[in-house]
Amino acid sequence: MAIQEVLVPDIGSFKDVEIIEVLVSVGDTIAVEDSLITIESDKSSMEIPSPVAGVIKELKVKVGDRISEGSLMVVVEVGDAVAAVAAPVIAASVTKPEIAAPAPVVESKPAAPAPATPKLDFSKAYATPSVRKFARELGADLNKVKGSGRKGRITQDDVKGFIKDVMSFGGMPSAAASGNTLGVAPMPDIDFSQWGAVETVPLSRINKLTGEFLHRNWVHIPHVTQFDQADITDLEAFRKQLNEENAKSGMKITPLVFIMKAVVAGLKAYPRFNSSLDAKGENLIRKSYYNIGVAVDTPDGLVVPVFRDVDKKSIMQLSEELKEMSAKARDKKLKPADMQGGCFSISSLGGIGGTKFTPIVNAPEVAILGVSKSDIQPIWNGTEFAPRLMLPLSLSYDHRVIDGADGARFTTYLAKMLGDIRRLLV
Repeated sequence: MAIQEVLVPDIGSFKDVEIIEVLVSVGDTIAVEDSLITIESDKSSMEIPSPVAGVIKELKVKVGDRISEGSLMVVVEVGDAVAAVAAPVIAASVTKPEIAAPAPVVESKPAAPAPATPKLDFSKAYATPSVRKFARELGADLNKVKGSGRKGRITQDDVKGFIKDVMSFGGMPSAAASGNTLGVAPMPDIDFSQWGAVETVPLSRINKLTGEFLHRNWVHIPHVTQFDQADITDLEAFRKQLNEENAKSGMKITPLVFIMKAVVAGLKAYPRFNSSLDAKGENLIRKSYYNIGVAVDTPDGLVVPVFRDVDKKSIMQLSEELKEMSAKARDKKLKPADMQGGCFSISSLGGIGGTKFTPIVNAPEVAILGVSKSDIQPIWNGTEFAPRLMLPLSLSYDHRVIDGADGARFTTYLAKMLGDIRRLLV
């Protein structure tokens, strides 16, 4: 037996590059061409293989180290036969390294005819060559896999998890190739410029995150939407009176804070709405706190700051907090903690227009209230039609947790609270 130091071979333009993965440990038995480390430059990454077989005795590098050609990586205990040819093997790897570039692995064509499979382009996927090969063998589209590794790098476990999710939707191999977990054919890639002038505008980061989040919720949650309307004639008169009384202080009270208080009353009356399903969907987690998320429209997209302990705050306090949070959202100063821990969300489009809409549940919550623009309607009061200010309500809920009867009860309760705000004191 002999001890062999394994150095970094000629790695082309890679100099003083960072090690992002160490793929072996002391005591591991390795074969020739087994990958030892993964390095990364500003533009690409590659794995460096071992020129010898044996047992790892010492690791001379760690994640975060920077290396160049000739740097010592590991010390390997090799057999005499291997040691005798170790130098030529290393020399060969120096002159013509087997560490190829980060381009996708091109597999040789089979001798016998094989079923045609979609050609997968992983050139933009953030993954090592071995993970690319692993994904290609499984037919998984790396472009659809979310990486959990350092800096978002895709690992083998990420690929396995992706395939597992795909198979849970019916085990359709074509779904893995297309990256579509429902097994539906992917959207076509169309060149719209063939019909006229076009402009490509990148989505904002918030647009991308929101889109991904809402798509997941729409796919996984069986949505039902209950529509109703509340008579807010008296509420609006009281709100205007409060604003007049507080004009000097600059305090401005909006209908939204009353809706937040009414929602909390509804959550207390119907606790199932103030709950979440656990990750396995087997247990219902009921909450004893009342944090309300309110969707805020910003130039970069939709964000949902969470207002905590709404049940313990006054209308004045909520109005001030709503003003502050909305400003932070528009100025991009919201922190992740400001958008976590919600029990129920409200999406209000009343300031823009519309009569009703179907909001998407903000998981892991089980319901969301959509509010549209109020308008004057003739309402029969028992003796005549009278003009009343009516507020459209749209309640979307997770049908796994809430049934239609409770959905209707909840909106009816909200309408009662908003119709006579004195009830909020009871």
